[in-house]
Amino acid sequence: MKIICIGRNYAQHAKELGNAVPSKPVVFLKPQSAILSHKHPFYIPTWTQVVHHEVELVVKINRIGKTISERHAHRYYDEVGLGIDFTARDVQAELKEKGHPWERAKTFDGSAVVGGFVPLTELGKPVDDLAFTLHNHDQMVQSGNSSDMLFSVDRLIAEVSTFMTLKMGDLIFTGTPAGVAAVQPGDRLTGRLEGRELFAVNVK
Repeated sequence: MKIICIGRNYAQHAKELGNAVPSKPVVFLKPQSAILSHKHPFYIPTWTQVVHHEVELVVKINRIGKTISERHAHRYYDEVGLGIDFTARDVQAELKEKGHPWERAKTFDGSAVVGGFVPLTELGKPVDDLAFTLHNHDQMVQSGNSSDMLFSVDRLIAEVSTFMTLKMGDLIFTGTPAGVAAVQPGDRLTGRLEGRELFAVNVK
């Protein structure tokens, strides 16, 4: 099982970090060991001072596919969920400045919260028009809609499958909207998709 992540898929998020808005999807991977069940707390690693939350719509692949056309991409998923891509921002910035790969800032244990999944038929809305939010206790800290993605879910599947075989159970983290911020011990992060709470994570 692979965790395929998309960077800078919301223009406002790219701008808030001072990054260029991409003309093609930015793709990176997280290992399976990065998964944090939504039932377990997130422990801030000792080797970073700034870990940002990034809430994202997550698509679960339901069959094997390679070189999938955008027109047929909808056949490869039927449920969606929410997750958090935790990022050690200080470590990432240091590595980027040196021109080094920044997997160390993205792939650490517990860096991929995976909440519950909901069949699209239950949501009754297309995948390209789904609202989601992240709350810290009672305060909303991120809000997004998949309609604001630079690259749609189907475009992402088509793009990724040109160079990587997709398999059943693979997860695609589709990018985060603006509003990323550092987490602190005592935070409680909850993710809601179309009003449904899909995860709740305590930060320690």
